[in-house]
Amino acid sequence: MYIEQGGEGPDLLLLLHGMGATGAVWSPMCAEAGARWSGRWLVPDLPGHGQSARQDSYAIGQYAASVARAALPHIRPEGRFVVLGHSLGGVIALALATGWFGVAPHWVFAAGIKLAWSDDELRRMEALASQPARKFATEKEAWDRYLKVCGLAGIADAAAAVVARGIARDADGWRLAMDPRAHAVGKPPVPELAALARCPVHLARGQHDALVTTAQTREIDPDARELGPHGHNVMVEAPAQVWDWVASLS
Repeated sequence: MYIEQGGEGPDLLLLLHGMGATGAVWSPMCAEAGARWSGRWLVPDLPGHGQSARQDSYAIGQYAASVARAALPHIRPEGRFVVLGHSLGGVIALALATGWFGVAPHWVFAAGIKLAWSDDELRRMEALASQPARKFATEKEAWDRYLKVCGLAGIADAAAAVVARGIARDADGWRLAMDPRAHAVGKPPVPELAALARCPVHLARGQHDALVTTAQTREIDPDARELGPHGHNVMVEAPAQVWDWVASLS
């Protein structure tokens, strides 16, 4: 698994990105980590994303098991272990909070988890999972598609650090780095995972996040936060507000 890391000390903050993205979306927060986090941070590309290897299954449990194996050597018994996930990464964070995967977070934070799924949306995800990766003749076309898929169009461009490792080149053209089969993750069992959590779990969203409402989020966490007038990728748009949220509750 491709991993970036930094900081020093016993505490560890694990940052998990959303579907289709890479760990690079956390680069604005990592840039502030020296001043905002008294410990180490760990940012993987999830399996089937960025420069991480593909895997046979992309069920939430498989994601969580892979992430736990990668994180375990970095967790120190004398330190705090905090997990912050975005979107799909937030669901994986909730799975880790159950303690089923060999790690025991002290706090879990999840922003922008999509909670309502229509049958059409699930069928569309299944269709995407069954199709080969779309090829693009030029690098620019691939970047344009990646920015749209990740919700970063208008927020970042192809030269921005937050989109690193998002596309790849094959012999016959450019493609998104994500394994299309990762779309088959299905509807995540968020209420069930939250109910099974063995540590405090805190949810949030940007006020303009089109994928989830505050009311939906507060059905899971009555104290869920709104992180200002921002969209789905709030950690890119307003890293300081995400840091303030984490610091206020951990």
